Amino acid sequence: MNHTLRFFAKFSFKAFCGASALQAADSAAWYVPLGGNAFVTSSAHGSRDGLERGSTRWSDPATVVSVYFHVDRACQLSLAARAQQEQGESVLKVAVGGQRWSLPVKGAASQEIDIGRIDVAKPGYVRVDLSGQRADAGSFARVTDLLVKSATPDVKLHCVKNNEGNMFYWGRRGPSVHMGYEMPRGKNISYAYSEITVKPGEDPAGSYYMANGFGEGYFGIQVKSANERWILFSVWSPFSTNDPKSIPESDRVKLLAKGEGVRGGEFGGEGSGGQSYKIYPWKSGTTYRFLNSAQPDGKGNTIYAAWFGEVGKDDWELIARFSRPKTNKHLTGFHSFLENFYDRDGFRERRSLHGNQWVCDTEDQWHELTRARFTTDGTGGGGHRLDFAGCVTEGGFFMRNGGFFSDNVKANQWFERKPTPEKKPVIDFAKLP
Repeated sequence: MNHTLRFFAKFSFKAFCGASALQAADSAAWYVPLGGNAFVTSSAHGSRDGLERGSTRWSDPATVVSVYFHVDRACQLSLAARAQQEQGESVLKVAVGGQRWSLPVKGAASQEIDIGRIDVAKPGYVRVDLSGQRADAGSFARVTDLLVKSATPDVKLHCVKNNEGNMFYWGRRGPSVHMGYEMPRGKNISYAYSEITVKPGEDPAGSYYMANGFGEGYFGIQVKSANERWILFSVWSPFSTNDPKSIPESDRVKLLAKGEGVRGGEFGGEGSGGQSYKIYPWKSGTTYRFLNSAQPDGKGNTIYAAWFGEVGKDDWELIARFSRPKTNKHLTGFHSFLENFYDRDGFRERRSLHGNQWVCDTEDQWHELTRARFTTDGTGGGGHRLDFAGCVTEGGFFMRNGGFFSDNVKANQWFERKPTPEKKPVIDFAKLP
């Protein structure tokens, strides 16, 4: 994804009521649209309340809609809401930290209603919680934006400013983060190996912990729901499209083999190609190992394969083997990433530990990879979301995203882990399933 940084809009907000604090001189102001910055963070079981077309849609007082934005320094902020109430009057509850306000809304026309002033003690994310207190007509007000103003000199506010390039969707998903491993020079690589550990509580639905990425595909584990988890291996087609049905037969990735219980098919939406996955109850707190191979077949295709196992056990499980046409190369671009693929869960934090990275060349020599470059996607790089981090820690390279945490780590820097030659993989390639 290539998302560009959107502008910071500034307004005078003369429409605010009376002598509001929002009319302070020499202040900066921003709209924070709910369409890209709000989430239903609490609701009653079975409630259908939520967000619809960029505004609140709710009737249950138990529903909480949380809006997030980031400020780059300690500051004083004044808040208002853009809202409307089609029938009667409703009263909303607004909470920021320990401060509480009641916000009456009446009138079918959208209006800007003053909330109050807050003091932000340090740089980081601000969370504004909205919920319903009373509604004459059974449903609470529709809120579309927060309005934030500050007289603090030079303060900068980061959020998803608008929906250009479908940014509301990408912004709600949150930033993806990556570790790109430094490969040995002058070697043709046949195999890539790595390990992943996900700690308990750091595995919300929508998480993809991608272990072994390469120039033409990716391989890792996902949390599809509270009750379903996948091992996923995919290879992109050389034909550039988001619609797999439009790929010419000569450019289709072909499934050559798959392991027991593995399902094969196609994927689209972010490029297209061949996909394989197995529903598998992988567990947080357990370390898993991943092995990929890339072998040119001498006929203008490259055969990509993936195997999965648990560290400490001897057996390997084949996920799949694919033939990619119009490709004649060994494995390149070895990397890992962490992402969220459910936009409704972009307010939840996820973490992963990636360790023991090795590659094996065509002369059967293993090379340990101890340096990695930490990067983020356009959502993070464009300043839409700043809740991303990466570093080196005990056991390997650590990545973190989502949850609107404030201790951001600068992207585009290199990290180096401690070598662990005693953990070199011992694999008899001829005996792999």
